[in-house]
Amino acid sequence: MNPARRTVLITAGAAALTPALPAAAAAAADATGAPAGTAAAAPRTAAATAPYASYWYPDSLPAGSPGPGITWRSLKSWRAADDPDLAFNAATVPLARRFTPTPANPTARSGQARVQALVSFGPTSSNPSQGSATADYYALTHWAYLDELVFWGGSAGEGLILAPNAPVVDAAHRHGVPVLGTVFLPPVAYGGQLQWTRDLVQKDATGHHPLAAQLVAVAAAYGFDGWFVNAETGGGNTALGTAMLGFVTELKALAAARGQRVTWYDAMTVNGTVSWQGALTSQNQAFFQAADTMFVDFRWSAATLASSGTKADRLGRSRYELWAGVDVESNGSGTSVNWDAIVPAGKPHVTSIGFYRPEWTRNHLPADRRAPEDFHAADDRFWTGRSLDPSRPDTSDPWRAPALSVADRSTVTSVPFASVFNTGHGLRWYEEGAVVSEAPWNHLGLQDRLPSRRWAVRTAGERPAVSFDFADAWRGGSSVLVAGELDQPVVVDVYATRLPIGVNTVVDLTFRGEAGEVDVELAVATAEPSAPGATPPYTYRAVNSVNDGMRVRSVNGWQTVTVPLTGLSGTVRALGVRLTATAGPARWRLGGLAVRPDGTPTAPAAPSGARVTAANGGDLRLAWNAGPGTVRHYTLHRLLPDGTRRFLGATAQRAWFVAGLRPEPGETAARFEVRAVGELYNTSSPATVTHPW
Repeated sequence: MNPARRTVLITAGAAALTPALPAAAAAAADATGAPAGTAAAAPRTAAATAPYASYWYPDSLPAGSPGPGITWRSLKSWRAADDPDLAFNAATVPLARRFTPTPANPTARSGQARVQALVSFGPTSSNPSQGSATADYYALTHWAYLDELVFWGGSAGEGLILAPNAPVVDAAHRHGVPVLGTVFLPPVAYGGQLQWTRDLVQKDATGHHPLAAQLVAVAAAYGFDGWFVNAETGGGNTALGTAMLGFVTELKALAAARGQRVTWYDAMTVNGTVSWQGALTSQNQAFFQAADTMFVDFRWSAATLASSGTKADRLGRSRYELWAGVDVESNGSGTSVNWDAIVPAGKPHVTSIGFYRPEWTRNHLPADRRAPEDFHAADDRFWTGRSLDPSRPDTSDPWRAPALSVADRSTVTSVPFASVFNTGHGLRWYEEGAVVSEAPWNHLGLQDRLPSRRWAVRTAGERPAVSFDFADAWRGGSSVLVAGELDQPVVVDVYATRLPIGVNTVVDLTFRGEAGEVDVELAVATAEPSAPGATPPYTYRAVNSVNDGMRVRSVNGWQTVTVPLTGLSGTVRALGVRLTATAGPARWRLGGLAVRPDGTPTAPAAPSGARVTAANGGDLRLAWNAGPGTVRHYTLHRLLPDGTRRFLGATAQRAWFVAGLRPEPGETAARFEVRAVGELYNTSSPATVTHPW
């Protein structure tokens, strides 16, 4: 990266539900084997400390001592069996397969430019593994336009190799987006040491690169998808360049065997020097050929991108395996970009797009304007464009948002499917419309599969405002709020899907009205739109009037209406709602949507073996074993002496850290409950554990 942004890299870092953990993480989580309801002795390798995202040096460590809160580690000596935080850091959601529906507008294309994002979710060190007690977080939600996420960061004083934390990977995987860790070798001017490059590319007695094998082993154990290699330490020579090429070649071969990928950054050249090309040239071609993709430095021009695309074609590679770097760290959606050099209108796209630091959408906000709704407003502007409607893009907008050029994707392909529109952060935690915790929070791994087209609104009248809102929710921390006059009926596209319809398929819609009177209809399409940008061919089923076998359940001001899909067959291709105001301006919330077979869903199996794995006063590490079947996430509660339950948190992992607990009056032991939450948000019976004070 350019020296101008180096100060960011010194402190920039990596960020910190369902199927089984990777084998190494499962072994770590199950190490004590204590039966449920007992407190087990902590393994010697664990401590009752907060877990953080992992980071390493390749082999040798800096001179001196690390700063406060920093732990210097060597990747060469890492072993999964010895990693006390692995159960907290291993992702549990497999990479979902996704499909491309008919594009939301005529300018968005599939099969051409793709989008990569380099995102720093937090500092290199002290980046929480399981979220934290604030809603002020970069809760990325526009996954539908992304093809690759790089967990960006690293610094000479903390560590150079960053493994993505589990919440980020779980959220990305749920939406079909692979996540890469970062290998960062910084410039000498910013603390880089050429020895670290030599450490990375060292060979063993058999002629292999042990650090390449270690990187692949870490990604496999942690459940992420490969590595972004950024070698910027100057002073090298041809021998070092040759060694680096051999390292990347072996890393790619080992990664491919495990379903992982490698992206190379345009910095080091084949002669071992650092010389950013801003293009695919003879100086970096060998590295591009050795890797899956290459991030082209920001020095590109229209001419160099055009020549790069042509060169990739001649090499038998896709030109869209080149990410043209777009630096948005300072100005975000106000950045001036020669878009026609990358994604020209009316012509084939030239290369793909590589966004550097799109978390600007959070970071540029002043401290007193970082409420979730402020962040999402800026983020929607960045990804969707000035119109805030991907079905009606503003082509005069100087910021060419991804929604204008890139077709969105979806992973909603199997029944049962449910969403409560949880964005992965919130001001409170809700269960069935009731506040069960007043504490703000973030945990991206709890994010639902979210609507890809935010927000496509179809109306002949005034367009209402549609947004995620955090003032009320059915479950989690957010809901979808529709607010406006509704002078004509309004259709809001909610999900593009590929959901098979059975003889007893039903849709549950959970909603509430706060102002005005609104007639609600479920919109269901079983065919694709006639053309890009066209409205899906919806049929509408009344929701407010209870008929045709519909059932209504009212809890805490929210209604859940069960709508049978009787008479429909084939595949649900799109789901939405049609709202018609009958009195006054409307404020209407959508809190949940589920597609399922009719009947009472089977509760998930309860976890087992709940135990305390480490304790230091009121700081505890808990772990448990998964029961059979699929789990969305787990909830944790403390059972108080008066019989009430206090919500502690939720996670997709099988381990939890809780800090600062104190005995209640007369309490001799703390009691905890862990429940599994299924795809339809039904819960298991609890696994319990007791910890004596």
